[in-house]
Amino acid sequence: MTQQNTRSPDAGALNRRRFFYRAGQGLGGVALASLLGSEAGSVYADERTINPVAPRLGHFKPRAKNVIYLFMVGGPSNVDMIDFKPALAKYEGQPLPDSLQRFSQFAQIKEKQPKIMASPWKFSRHGESHRHVSELLPHLPEVIDDLAIIRTVRTDETVHPFAEMMFNTGYREYGKPGIGAWVTYGLGSESRDLPAYVVLQSGQRARGKAANYSNGFLPPAYQGVPFRGAAEPVLNLHNPAGVTRAHQRDLVRTVGALNRLQYDLLRDSEIAARTSSYELAFRMQRAAPELMNLRQESAKTLNRYGISDPNENSLKRNCLLARRLIERGVRFVQLFHGDWDHHGDIKAALPPEARQLDQAYAALIADLKERGLLDETLVVCSGEFGRSSVAQQQVSGKVGRDHHTAAFPVWLAGGGVRAGVDVGRTDELGVYAVEDSVHVHDLHATILHLLGLDHEELTYRFQGRDFRLTDVAGQVVEKVLG
Repeated sequence: MTQQNTRSPDAGALNRRRFFYRAGQGLGGVALASLLGSEAGSVYADERTINPVAPRLGHFKPRAKNVIYLFMVGGPSNVDMIDFKPALAKYEGQPLPDSLQRFSQFAQIKEKQPKIMASPWKFSRHGESHRHVSELLPHLPEVIDDLAIIRTVRTDETVHPFAEMMFNTGYREYGKPGIGAWVTYGLGSESRDLPAYVVLQSGQRARGKAANYSNGFLPPAYQGVPFRGAAEPVLNLHNPAGVTRAHQRDLVRTVGALNRLQYDLLRDSEIAARTSSYELAFRMQRAAPELMNLRQESAKTLNRYGISDPNENSLKRNCLLARRLIERGVRFVQLFHGDWDHHGDIKAALPPEARQLDQAYAALIADLKERGLLDETLVVCSGEFGRSSVAQQQVSGKVGRDHHTAAFPVWLAGGGVRAGVDVGRTDELGVYAVEDSVHVHDLHATILHLLGLDHEELTYRFQGRDFRLTDVAGQVVEKVLG
């Protein structure tokens, strides 16, 4: 899938008549598609050439059209939220058995036999699925039957930046495309006025930063576009004083026509991508502020998400924005929120994070369902790993939990998953998988499958080899499919 630049033998022989003919086409808008109606558009007749993210078919019929991925930075404590393990209370304070030590790649615990720690929060059963949910999550029971939970996901990395990249790109190294980049490369986007892949961030940012949503070696059109947590999501959306929209429209058309001349000579995809980005920026000047105006939403909707100030950046606000982005045809929306890295004082630090996720997530699922969007929208919620079943003692005396990579849950909803199903089972202490261990590559293969993409066929040739999101591994988790 590599592209080669070719140059015509008569590249320098453009005559004046041809130049003004082509430029006139641009200025007159004859060859331009619609930009916000009939304002302006691309200078390329071939939709795939002009618009690298034009919507296209996958390898087979999809179950989902788009994705909202909530990534909880730091690693949420599963045994305090959704994995009820009564044996933790039974063995409270006892050393972790030697037989279980090999499943625990701790990042900070140095004790040879750390002690088992029960959850300080109560659990109760909810829904027709009779799942245990912690009292930290009072809203989650409202949508608990809509979830498919893979309870035994595992990863190879225990350090935050590398674990984040493993979950978001399939590799521990910098420079690989994020999952959203792969999806938009495979399917494009149905939005003409907003980026195909949007990133929303609140709280603690990911340690790996933009490496988690980079286009990597894919063309730049597939880069995740981070929106700022302010009323103006992208800087410089407004024209300088004295520059009217009509003036700017003419400039975009003229520059587009000149770029078309250069593209005809060189057939360089970077020229098409750059032109497409100019045009998208022009359209976003109207579309983005309208998107961010949450005062268009009813008081009931804002209350459901727990939003008191529509301009305050938060996970709750970003979940509502994610729904609005999906409504406007954006293919992949990724939310990053932290910090869930509770090595110490977990009793004080976990509840406020859990409250944010609880209300925002439950509201998002219910909102999508009421609007008829959940069936076509895959909602994924995960961290880069889980948390240990043993205590991490701090010098201060405050207790937390260390990283745990061998088995932890990922929540999925909508988009063709089997609602109410639990995939995988861990031992009585939640240390390792006793049934259906699922690697990150398997999770990625399943997400792509739900979107109609074969993870083995979605490849890109770079530096002499074909790369894919799942590297050389990955199997679709059939049990999670509806």
